[in-house]
Amino acid sequence: MSLPEQLVAGHERFLRQTHAGQADRYAELAEEGQEPYALVISCCDSRVAPEAIFDAGPGEIFVLRNVANLVPPYEPDGGYHGASAAIEFAVEQLHVPAIVVLGHARCGGIQVAIEGAQGTFLSQWIRLLDGIDVPADMPAGERLAHAERKSIERSLERLLTFPFVRSRVEAGTLTLHGAHIDIASGLLEQV
Repeated sequence: MSLPEQLVAGHERFLRQTHAGQADRYAELAEEGQEPYALVISCCDSRVAPEAIFDAGPGEIFVLRNVANLVPPYEPDGGYHGASAAIEFAVEQLHVPAIVVLGHARCGGIQVAIEGAQGTFLSQWIRLLDGIDVPADMPAGERLAHAERKSIERSLERLLTFPFVRSRVEAGTLTLHGAHIDIASGLLEQV
């Protein structure tokens, strides 16, 4: 079975334009490895592409994407923890100096958390937002925007449950940041 046509065409454009224009950079990255200046934890929403939002080139940012840009708590219980593994890799192996939790307007994952999630994996993941303060008397659009920002704050708090993150923050070698982007306007707000 072959890849979808749009992906094949996109790869051909990448080879002709992007890769060809930065062949030396890609060769350098292949030989010397990566040294990203930030870990960006972003939603996997197809409208939110951290490399595009921050105009980052190859090797500049390490990206972790998941539903609703959530950080789970530190739980070294032997389970499968993809998000935690990416955070650990970025901090312990790549020594990123900054972590940015990037939320966005009209987040479907946050909407699902407000309305109640269905599904085996999604409902469990969205439970990471249980207990965030979202006033019931707010209009729906304001509730969603409020919850989006609260989720960023929750993820920033959860980052500090990771001992290797906390120790580097306390040592001043790692900074934590929250940001929220409006998809329609492209404007970025620090949270």
